[in-house]
Amino acid sequence: MRTYLSVLFLAFVTQVLIQCGSKTQDPKQLFSIEISPKKTTYTLGDTLSYTLGSKTDLNAHSISWQFDGVPIEEQHSLADLKLGKHSVSAQISTPQGDFKIKQQLLIVAAAPPQRYTYKILERYTHDIKAYTQGLEFYQDTLYEGTGQYGASTLRQLDLKQGKVLKQNTLDNRYFGEGITLMGDKIYQLTWRANTGLVYDRNTFELIDEFQYDQSRQGWGLCNDGQYLYKSDGTEKIWRLDPNTHKEIDHIEIYTNKFVIDQINELEWVDGKIYANIYQKDAVAIVDPATGAVEGVINLKGLQKEVTQHAALDVLNGIAYNGSPGILYITGKNWDTLFKIQIIEK
Repeated sequence: MRTYLSVLFLAFVTQVLIQCGSKTQDPKQLFSIEISPKKTTYTLGDTLSYTLGSKTDLNAHSISWQFDGVPIEEQHSLADLKLGKHSVSAQISTPQGDFKIKQQLLIVAAAPPQRYTYKILERYTHDIKAYTQGLEFYQDTLYEGTGQYGASTLRQLDLKQGKVLKQNTLDNRYFGEGITLMGDKIYQLTWRANTGLVYDRNTFELIDEFQYDQSRQGWGLCNDGQYLYKSDGTEKIWRLDPNTHKEIDHIEIYTNKFVIDQINELEWVDGKIYANIYQKDAVAIVDPATGAVEGVINLKGLQKEVTQHAALDVLNGIAYNGSPGILYITGKNWDTLFKIQIIEK
């Protein structure tokens, strides 16, 4: 009798474990998600079909599908999405219990980026000691943010003469990063201090500070007149509310083949984000809605046009003043700021 009761008890415990989601066995060992067409990457506009594969004799009574947690049908069109990693999941009901499995898929840009090169139009004197982190025009006046502990600044510049007209020196605990101007405010990031600084545009007086949310660090910054866009040294660009400074969402930067990380200084240019890629002589032209890299500007050779010295560092600093196809470019400890024309290859 004791043996019989023990067997019944063991069977009961086993059934409970199965009904609780099979904690003794990974659901992926029981089922699989099959995606058609089967590809390593997908693009917006693709229509996918999902079916459930069973690796056991368990029969599914019902299956419900979700994409990033939102219910979908078995056939699903990839539209109105951002590029990057997404997940499709199946909630499976069987006589032995309920199970849930998830599979990841990657969405990349549909087309390769357009290639661009450049032509130097003008050269301006630039402070060779300025470790440029941010560069932006506001009503024809050029502003710059510089980095390095103990030497970080916010500046207003005379473009033609290369002079500093106004300057605010950051506290020594801050390593200054990207800047952007919006209305009567100047926003400046710091690198590892998890702190953004807000100034009065006219007086350079510090009027506010904010803390980062999920973004890792402070790198580049720009705005579209409504929102701030912030890079953090990864493949992500975060969209922020300029009043609350809260991170609303983010995009991930992809070409048609791979992810682009170490996104650095940013500039908003005619509805696109121009993103400097750290330690690369290149600027990516990014769709702010999806993260797709639509173009790449090859700026190779520009650094050789400046004075070569021990403290010379990488290209960094993109400014746009409203003339189509014209950018102002400099770098960290460069003695020259260039006005260039972007040329399609």
